[in-house]
Amino acid sequence: MKKLSLLVSFTLLSVALCMAQSPKSAAGAQKQTKVLIETEYGNMTAILYNETPQHRDNFLKLVKQGWYNGSIFHRVINRFMIQGGGQESKMNDPGYTVPAEFVPKYFHKKGALAAARKPDQVNPKKASSGSQFYIVQGQKLNDQQLDMYQKQTNRVISPERRAAYKTVGGTPHLDDDYTVFGEVISGLEVVDKIAAVQTGPGDKPVKDVKMKITVIK
Repeated sequence: MKKLSLLVSFTLLSVALCMAQSPKSAAGAQKQTKVLIETEYGNMTAILYNETPQHRDNFLKLVKQGWYNGSIFHRVINRFMIQGGGQESKMNDPGYTVPAEFVPKYFHKKGALAAARKPDQVNPKKASSGSQFYIVQGQKLNDQQLDMYQKQTNRVISPERRAAYKTVGGTPHLDDDYTVFGEVISGLEVVDKIAAVQTGPGDKPVKDVKMKITVIK
């Protein structure tokens, strides 16, 4: 009985030590960098995913360099997305690409922060633009629409994705073709406001929608 008591005590002590250590470890593993995207229509806070490190690090490098400050959302399509990140014009990128980083659990729900890229015909590896990104607005979809999409693309929409597209909306046809490397966690209404601005040729806003991006510390 004494041996059994000692064994139980040792086990409980081990469990207690693990529980005391695990929150710290979990917090360290889950810590995500936040950025603030400021516009005249309001501000958005976004997190950058650790599971897409090349996109995260490249985006942070450009943010710290001030690359995005004063740049515009040059392509805006209501019920689809708002795109920006080039300097002076949509063709002015840093001059390099970032390898694709597709992570199944990250998809194009409303608020998704993803990297723009050139078409498959000239970019078969789906490498991302060095600086251009878009934020998904999309729209809510019902089961019939999602079933039709599955049939047309021969891609199965997981229960998790289906639930998100039905409740918050998004753009499922972009999934697994463009790298999603973050998401807006505050200020989704700003996406709606920018998506609703008047646009001209090339879906460019008639009045420039400028941005400033900084790292939240």
